[in-house]
Amino acid sequence: MSEQEKKAPFLDKRSSRRTFIKNSGLTVGGVVLGGALGTLLGKDSTTKTTEAHVHSETTTTNFNQALMYFDKAQFDTIDAASEQIFPKTEVGPGAKELLVAYFIDHQLAGNWGLNTKEYMAGPFYPAEATPLFGHQTHLNRQQIFELGIEGLNSEALKQYKAKFHEIKEEEQVAILKAFEAGEVNLNGAVTSSYFFALLKSATIEGVYADPLYGGNKDMQGWKMKNFPGHQMSYANIIEKDEFVKIEPTSLNSQHKH
Repeated sequence: MSEQEKKAPFLDKRSSRRTFIKNSGLTVGGVVLGGALGTLLGKDSTTKTTEAHVHSETTTTNFNQALMYFDKAQFDTIDAASEQIFPKTEVGPGAKELLVAYFIDHQLAGNWGLNTKEYMAGPFYPAEATPLFGHQTHLNRQQIFELGIEGLNSEALKQYKAKFHEIKEEEQVAILKAFEAGEVNLNGAVTSSYFFALLKSATIEGVYADPLYGGNKDMQGWKMKNFPGHQMSYANIIEKDEFVKIEPTSLNSQHKH
């Protein structure tokens, strides 16, 4: 963790968490958004906006709303923790409404959770001995999340005599802040700050990923940013000078004829 992060931890800025997303959230992961939303985040109130009438069919049934890796107790823990990282505000829904925990569950069930496409062989050096090498561990993301979830619940039971998802919001935030600062011991194989960073990154990706992957319910994450999603063509608006607001479409919508 950098000195700047220590001075201004992410979870201390609940009132400006949307600002954090605007300034840096889109750079986390980079798989879904890239730089496509950069020009849409800080729209000037004087900017002229027109509506483009692009047909979009939205279903109310989310068939991805099923667990593939977590058990119910693990899901409840991540559902509660992700909501504290990306809470509901006046701007729009939070992680729970956006089904972010389902996105994380589905990612853990596949190649991402198993680190399938990554080099995982040793030797492993202590991070404090070789900081330039970054965090090193023999554990895959499935194992890291299991340790992290166990740690969240252990801290909640120790401090508040209840499971993490059962305690108050401010108590959940206090525990997450301790994780972010690396103050919780997760048996030494992985630091709590590394788990928190992984959870934060996965949460933000779940907010903005295509709904095909389980999160971003009804494309509400995109709608908060006026992101158009996956359009077949921009030919009818490409030469317009003003910002054109487009109803977003997902990957699934392009297969409906």
